[in-house]
Amino acid sequence: MASGYCVFEYLYRDAGNWKTWGSILLAGTVPAQAHELIERHCEMGSLFVAEQLGVRSLCERHYQQFGGPSELDHGYHEYHHFREATPDEVDALQVMEPAATFLARIVRIGGHWDVRLSPNAWR
Repeated sequence: MASGYCVFEYLYRDAGNWKTWGSILLAGTVPAQAHELIERHCEMGSLFVAEQLGVRSLCERHYQQFGGPSELDHGYHEYHHFREATPDEVDALQVMEPAATFLARIVRIGGHWDVRLSPNAWR
């Protein structure tokens, strides 16, 4: 990741497999083992609670896209991958924080994801 910025791509996937995508811009790069690190610290290898991690929940956008909340909804979001940011993304997106800080928070929370922090868990 040579640009000095990376993108964390994630999604909200309801139980019917309908997906809404999101991304955040982070300063710096992530280590080569970032994917394995996330797999070790997320539920079932990729699930996290957006509100606990401090990233924007995609649920409201998902509800607008697919006709509102339903019995298919839950409180988890899903990690997709890290990649180098494009110049357009660097210009258009606001940097959330350094990538190292973001990864450290995932490690700190790992194993203690609390789905009750998501208002979407009870829909």
